[in-house]
Amino acid sequence: MEDIKNQPVSRRSFLKGAALLASISVVPALVVSKEAAAAKTPKAAMQYQDSPKNGAECSSCMQFIPGKKPQCKIVEGEVSPKGWCLAYTKA
Repeated sequence: MEDIKNQPVSRRSFLKGAALLASISVVPALVVSKEAAAAKTPKAAMQYQDSPKNGAECSSCMQFIPGKKPQCKIVEGEVSPKGWCLAYTKA
């Protein structure tokens, strides 16, 4: 058998190995960021209130998800169609 330790490493082999190592280190970061993106913000942090503010209310917001238990794409938990928060964006 030939001793591998004494063989020179080509530039191409080195760059392939470096690229592979870099791509392996990125995968866990992508998984974490997808999970973080799926997490919603607590009502208190978004200054959520069950009443409208200056005519703006959840039912006219583009983040609002209507249904039996109305929800928001940003705020966690059930929200009132007449509610309001900092994430309000007119639909």
